[in-house]
Order: sequence, then structure tokens, then C-alpha cells
Amino acid sequence: MLVGVDADTIVIGAGAAGLAAARSLAGRSVRVLVLEARDRVGGRVWSRPVARNATPAELGAEFIHGRGELTVQLLREAGAAAIDTEGEGWTCSKDGELRREDWDLSSTAGIFEAAGALPDDESVDRFLRRFERDRATRETARAARAFVEGFDAADPAIASARAIASEMRSGVDFAIARPLGGYGPMFEHLRNACVAAGVRIWLSTIVRRISWRRGAVAIDMSCGGESQTVHARTAILTLPVGVLRRRGDELAVAFDPNLPDAKIKALQSIEMGHVVKVALWFRSAFWERVRDGRYRDAAFFRCERQPFVTNWTQLPVRSTLVVAWVGGPKAVALSGIAEAELIERALNGFGALLNEPELAREEFEGGLTHDWGGDPFARGAYSYVAVGGGNARAALSAPVDDTMFFAGEATSTDDQDGTVNGALETGERAAAEAATALGVEAR
Repeated sequence: MLVGVDADTIVIGAGAAGLAAARSLAGRSVRVLVLEARDRVGGRVWSRPVARNATPAELGAEFIHGRGELTVQLLREAGAAAIDTEGEGWTCSKDGELRREDWDLSSTAGIFEAAGALPDDESVDRFLRRFERDRATRETARAARAFVEGFDAADPAIASARAIASEMRSGVDFAIARPLGGYGPMFEHLRNACVAAGVRIWLSTIVRRISWRRGAVAIDMSCGGESQTVHARTAILTLPVGVLRRRGDELAVAFDPNLPDAKIKALQSIEMGHVVKVALWFRSAFWERVRDGRYRDAAFFRCERQPFVTNWTQLPVRSTLVVAWVGGPKAVALSGIAEAELIERALNGFGALLNEPELAREEFEGGLTHDWGGDPFARGAYSYVAVGGGNARAALSAPVDDTMFFAGEATSTDDQDGTVNGALETGERAAAEAATALGVEAR
């Protein structure tokens, strides 16, 4: 297969997992080539500067979930920092009034305890329906459903109740922080570290076919309308599940030979969650002034009746930027709507939430959004396990013939799926596996 080797390892994807893998391997003196379909690094993390606003709009990942140790370390290296989210939570009551609420996830976790003992896996929807029929547990079950749709961006009709129960039982840390100044500096630092270590990063390069046998990989790609083939001894694939599953169109990645059956089954058992996220910025933080300053310290607003269920400010940073968010089936319902219309709906929703629609429109300066579900290089926001998925994440993360290695949030097996930190750690794990296959010692 190989006529000369262009690299020891080719990393496909320059998101968190790909850059972490490339940096780790280059630190072991491995020759690394990174292929990225987009014209930028970062993958599903995309920081966009906002006029007259020190806080960028994060169109993709925005928070640090749990301890995020590797993320925090990289932020420090980049001269940035992580700050805990602070502020109040406000929820829309049945009468439409916003009321102060401290969200306690312990009741949500508790309702899923019984799912761990299910003789057969079932959907979150089916599991929760029995609790929703009981007046004593109805509200908790509804909150649990909203959590699965919002936090996991999952469709309850598809998501595995057992998988959610495992996530809850693991003691997953729901603490939330954010990178001060956004994720941009961290990814720029990662890119620079890779380049300084000799990594070649080719942007706007679309992988078409991966031909492989033990100890040899050939990758057919296109860049600027020209086709080319590059060769390596190993490859690390960090493509999202939605891309790996894609078949039958010009952007599908072909494998020769096909991936093993266990890998294909794993891909069929992991779904991509859908999210619609709109960044809105205003002339001033007007919500801090209305109702005699009632919402001055508001961090999150929730209203299930709104198209965008959650809105959040940038606290503890005082900013004029607000993010409107919805996940799961309600996000799917918004798919295909033009960007301008999504921004309009988000603006209208935030104004109605505060009972200040005219003031919101007067203060509005602009908005940004990105359709990750329609993005051909993402095909969704982040992953969740479908009914019967069992150990799908572990199967997806497993190497193939010590030649192809897999990383990315969907391959995280310690309940960090869907997070930047999970992606970073899987990148370093895949790099260690590839280094072992190459006979390279860790440094």
C-alpha cells in the first residue's frame, strides 16, 4: 500500500481531541500531519469576537464541566484562567412569572436510580412516563426529562435510560466553570504548540477515503479542488460520530476495508444530540435594570414554554452578551430555519421572558448562531448513547489492528462525553496508544 511514508501518524480533525493528540505525539518526536476539513482549528469549539464586547460569542462549547483538569492546565499554559459560574437561577412559573429558584440535581439523579436495575434497557421517554403518571413524582420526572433534553441534548425517545442512570451513579460533577475570555486563547495555544513541535496542520482538507492494513494507512483527500493521497504508519480519527456514520454522499468518509463489525455497531448505538444556540448582544445589560434590578445577579433563566428553553448571561463577568439555548427535540423542531429568523426568535423570546419585548429590541445590537446539525463536518452537537448501546463508547474507542486509533468526546468512557475536557483526554489517550504501536517511549 505505501509508497513512501509522509508521516508516522496522521491525525484527522483539528478539534480538541486532534490537537491534543498531535501535541502529545510531537512531544515524543513522532512525525505528525493533521488534516482538518474546516478553514480553522477548534472543531465544535468556535469563539467569535463581538463588537464592543470583551466576551466572545461561543457558538460551540462554552463551559468547563466538572473539574476539567486538563482544560484548566491548558488554560494556564495559554495565560488564561477558568472561573466558576456564579449568579442566580430564575424559572418561569405556570402563571408566566419569573421566580427565583435553586436547581437541585439530586432529585433528578434520584429518579434514575431505578433505571440501573432495569432487566432490559429502555428509552428515557418510556422510563419517565411511569413517573409522570404519578402525581407525587410528576414534577420531578418532568424536570428529569428537561435535564436529558437540555444537558445531554438528547431525544428521550432514543436515549438509553441505563446510560443516563450510569451517568448519574458515577457521581458526575455538575459544577460548571467557563474559560475567562473564551476558549479561543487555549486553542490558539494548542495550535502554536503543535506547530512549534513540528506538526504540520493542513486546513480546508477534506478526507475522502481511508485505506488501511496493519501498520499502513493511505488517506485520499481533496484540498482546493485538487486530490492527493498521503501515507502513514498509523492514524488517529477524531471525527464526530455524525460524520463517521455518514454514507452515500460526497462528504462521506469511505473505509477500505470497511471498519470491523464491532466498530460499526458502536457507531449505530451512539447518536448526535441536537442544539440550537444563539448569541445575542445588546447596547447595555438592560436586564440588570428592569424590575428595580431584580435580575441584576441572574445567571440563568429557564422557561419550558419558550422556543429557547434556557437563556444565560456571562456572570460572573458583567457583559452585554446573552446566550439562548435549546437542546433535544425542541432543537430539532428549529432545524432548517434561517439564521436571521433564529436570531429573531431568540430575541423575541428573551424580551418576552423579561416582559420587556420593546426594550429588548431597542437595546439589541446583533446576533450570531451556527447550525451544527447541518454542519457537514459535525452533523450534530455532541453524543449520547441510544437504547441498547451498552458499552458502545468503549467499543468506539478501541484501536483497530494497532493502526487506527479513535478519539473525541464520543469515545470518552468516564462520563466526560460531550465535554471539551473529555475530548482532550481521549486525544492524549489515543496518542499514547499510537506511540506504543510505533514503539515510541513516553517522555
